[in-house]
Amino acid sequence: MPNTPIRTDVAIIGAGPVGLFAIFQCGMMKMSCHVIDALDEVGGQLSALYPEKPIYDIPAHPSILAGDLVSGLEAQAAPFEPVYHMGQQVMGMEKGKDGRWTLTTSKDTVIDAGAVIIAAGVGAFGPNRPPLDDIQKYEGMGAGVGVNYLVKRREDYRDKKVVIAGGGDSAVDWAISLAELATSVQVIHRRPKFRAAPESVERLKALVNDGKVELVVPYQLAGLEGSEDGLEAVIVSNLDGEQRTLEADVLLPFFGLSQNIGPIAEWGLGIEHHHITVDPATMNAGLPGVFGAGDIVTYPGKLKLILMGFSEASQAAHNARDYVHPDEAYHFEHSTSAGAPGTE
Repeated sequence: MPNTPIRTDVAIIGAGPVGLFAIFQCGMMKMSCHVIDALDEVGGQLSALYPEKPIYDIPAHPSILAGDLVSGLEAQAAPFEPVYHMGQQVMGMEKGKDGRWTLTTSKDTVIDAGAVIIAAGVGAFGPNRPPLDDIQKYEGMGAGVGVNYLVKRREDYRDKKVVIAGGGDSAVDWAISLAELATSVQVIHRRPKFRAAPESVERLKALVNDGKVELVVPYQLAGLEGSEDGLEAVIVSNLDGEQRTLEADVLLPFFGLSQNIGPIAEWGLGIEHHHITVDPATMNAGLPGVFGAGDIVTYPGKLKLILMGFSEASQAAHNARDYVHPDEAYHFEHSTSAGAPGTE
């Protein structure tokens, strides 16, 4: 038997940074929120993949660790007493005759919501595994040992021989960060040009010039050597078939994430290349009372930045408020006028 529906003003799908900020925005407009996320902790990718990775494009924070940003967003939302339903996925979403939405999760939680904000990031995600023989033998050995697809604690890599594969932001940023404490850092990439922020690439080059990082280019992964006790070496080869053996305690392959938006694709929303199409003026996702924000959405001119996600969450929350309370006039106020949460 289905559980008794839980009634709320807004159901937010996704407890990543954008979902957390959507709670705050809804709360400032006196709307209650229930939040559903497939992960066991809030923060989305920031918590699951790189809590100790610095982020440089958050206003007023020249640098802030991803985990600290999540903690701040969670604290900002806390006064509005959101209810989190973690470790469960929204499996179904149906619109009732009264215009409200009923969401059912994988744990049989039933939520009756006036509006829905989908802030599910990239949906269900996992690392793209390089096609190497026996790679699974070195997975799951622990942080700083074998093959790791994420860095949760920089300290786990102190005094380790680290090999990083990839040419994007994650590869470059972690090479810069781990160079401060690892015994050695070598970065494998198939070409000399990196697909990362220009300033980060310049910082990486400076570390290379100082002898703190070695660029292994143009090479690509060819094999792994080690034992049941751990990884010992990474084999790389170039286009001419020449091979090098790199001593390694740990390999960090950063080849992006596989993305699957799961049941969201079956809800009658506009889907384009695994993203939800929205109206950027309202963030409406094509169904009455359903809005989107963050990396899950697309529209002309979309930029995949946390900053943009925050803006989209604000737009979605304001339009959700108009849908939930269509007969109530709303006087827009800046937070400096409305007052801080909990001060009334």
